[in-house]
Amino acid sequence: MELAAMGHEASGGKARVFDEFPYAARSWRRRSRRVIVKAKHTSRGANPRYVVTSLKGAPQWLYDRVYCARGDMENRIKEQQLDLFADRTSCHAWWPNQYRLPLSTLAYVLLEAIRRVALDGGELANAHVGTIRLKLLKFGAVVLRNTRRVRLLLSGSRPHQILFHTAAAKLRPG
Repeated sequence: MELAAMGHEASGGKARVFDEFPYAARSWRRRSRRVIVKAKHTSRGANPRYVVTSLKGAPQWLYDRVYCARGDMENRIKEQQLDLFADRTSCHAWWPNQYRLPLSTLAYVLLEAIRRVALDGGELANAHVGTIRLKLLKFGAVVLRNTRRVRLLLSGSRPHQILFHTAAAKLRPG
């Protein structure tokens, strides 16, 4: 932590230092574990993180590429549950609940593809699925239906209309 604090004072920005040490709690049956330490210091102060692991590799690589990737994956699962309603399995019958989860997964895959292809380099390139739904896909329309077709009449002006047209143009084939 002292090295990170000195690095912060010298640079004025955030400073991170990685290290490792063996640790064995009394209840661990005489076997020590590898503990990776990330000592971070910012203008808000010290922010240490500890990860107990048995994986091999450099401490910084394990922390950034393995541990943080695992946390990012948990965030994607939470995003699907909260923003795409994957947790909505309230039906008493089994089959409707089983049907809802693949639909939610399909919606996530589609929105992830839209983010990767149509929103790359734009303001929503790193946005959460809920933000993409709100800003890009949620808008009012009038539905006109007759025996041969269904027509959607979209509003002539709405928030983020330029973003919608730009994304739609990137998704258009050819």
